[in-house]
Amino acid sequence: MRPISLLIFLLLSIVVSAQSKVFTKEDTLLGSNHQYRAWWDVKHYHLSIKPDFKEKSISGYNIITYKVVSDSLPFVMQLDLQSPLLIDSIFFNRTKINDFKKVANRWMLQLPPQKKKSENYIQVFYHGKPTIAKNPPWDGGWVWKKDSLGNPWMSVACQGAGASVWYPCKDLQSDESDEGALIEIHVPDTLTAIGNGQLISKHINQKGWMSYLWRITHSINNYNIIPYIGKYTLLHDSIEGEKGKLMTDYWVLNYHKQKAIQHLKPNVIKTIKCFEYWFGPYPFYEDFYKIVEAPYLGMEHQSNIAYGNYYLNGYAGRDLSNTGWGLKWDFIVVHESGHEWFGNNITASDVADNWIHEGFTSYSEVLFTECEFGKEAGNDYCEGVKKSINNDIPIIGKYDVHQEGSGDMYNKGSQVVHMIRQVINDDEKFRLLLREMNRTFYHQTVSTKELELFINEKTGINFIPFFNQYLRTTQIPMLQYKIKKNKLSFRYTNCLTEFNMPVKIKTDKEFIITPTTQWQTISLEKKTKTISLDRNVYVKLEKGK
Repeated sequence: MRPISLLIFLLLSIVVSAQSKVFTKEDTLLGSNHQYRAWWDVKHYHLSIKPDFKEKSISGYNIITYKVVSDSLPFVMQLDLQSPLLIDSIFFNRTKINDFKKVANRWMLQLPPQKKKSENYIQVFYHGKPTIAKNPPWDGGWVWKKDSLGNPWMSVACQGAGASVWYPCKDLQSDESDEGALIEIHVPDTLTAIGNGQLISKHINQKGWMSYLWRITHSINNYNIIPYIGKYTLLHDSIEGEKGKLMTDYWVLNYHKQKAIQHLKPNVIKTIKCFEYWFGPYPFYEDFYKIVEAPYLGMEHQSNIAYGNYYLNGYAGRDLSNTGWGLKWDFIVVHESGHEWFGNNITASDVADNWIHEGFTSYSEVLFTECEFGKEAGNDYCEGVKKSINNDIPIIGKYDVHQEGSGDMYNKGSQVVHMIRQVINDDEKFRLLLREMNRTFYHQTVSTKELELFINEKTGINFIPFFNQYLRTTQIPMLQYKIKKNKLSFRYTNCLTEFNMPVKIKTDKEFIITPTTQWQTISLEKKTKTISLDRNVYVKLEKGK
């Protein structure tokens, strides 16, 4: 058999089972860094697109520059582009290639021999009607809408579905385009097109059409590269940040200019100031900070945040914590800005570890509340969202099959970060840990295991039993206790054998105990009948007889 035909035969036979779910060949093709992906490392994307609003179609090309990182005969490359989009032609270093075939939503390319460490490129021309997002950003695809005045308003939301839902790429979270990207957008001259990073040029492409070229200088993951097209106006501003002047741009619908001035600007200034204090400098100074009004609620697109929160505080006017604190600030500004540090700067190498994105970013909501209203307000907010945890499945998903864990990765993930803070029991050390994370993993992908080892090393505390408990099980530990005379006995139940997280309790005074699954007994200074448990841990309390 020819190499490309043999590959198709092998890939079609892949079926992976895990627990009650059977994963398909498509899951493995999308989720794993197999041999047809591992030999090449993406360096740069140059994406050029032309959407047709009337036909709900797009056409264009992507130039993918890559480095050969291993010897991998027969140099078969998996390229991702989801149906119903079609590839028209492919060029390798300007030479047209004809040996490529479609396998489900993947395209297998037979390329010429290449030397290890060499850099090459492919140019992929494609067209079609991309999947339409039914409920963006939760349901991925292209968004074709109109603003309230009837003008075309377009964008994409594709984190879950993958960037290949609208352009050809290596749709793998662990392989970012290390040297950034160019995104060129061709639109009618009555509209404005916005991409990530900085606007490099705009020019008349042909009569009635305008081309906008945007450049991203930093590495970026695929799902963050996003266009917005509509009747926009620009509000240009800046903030004095830790690394100097940070440009802050607001692209909003023309008739929302005044709302943006009154609502977005003050919220952004407070958010950036707070997060630079806790997390370190904004990670993309060269690419600016940008908020773009979007035809859906919001998303964390790097240097290009999608905003659709109706210029309201809360989450579309709701307080997700039910404490009152969540209505005092704009959820989308805070949450999506937090992702610039966690998700965009530090990126999970497998979607199974996306709790790293969502847990730390959800905790940024707690920290912002604390920045504005004090520590106890932050604790109130954290306690409020804790009540929304479902504990259906673990918050770490299945590796190599493009499967996230539980939606609890948000609120339970936030509790995980909050409890790390309690165990460290020193807010300045905790702050320095968050800042060091963003320095150490600056513009990198990271796994949960790597993050665990980092936190252990920097704190000198063995958090492994803690992580195993809260990331890999759905059990809520129970602190059982008994009081007899002036003796307090306690232990953990409903947990892993090795679980031993220290917690604060209160009798006549507050102090720290370190329970295990074995009974321990200590003496109390004063007679008491009950104890209370610090609310800042995700542990239940039960009094025994």
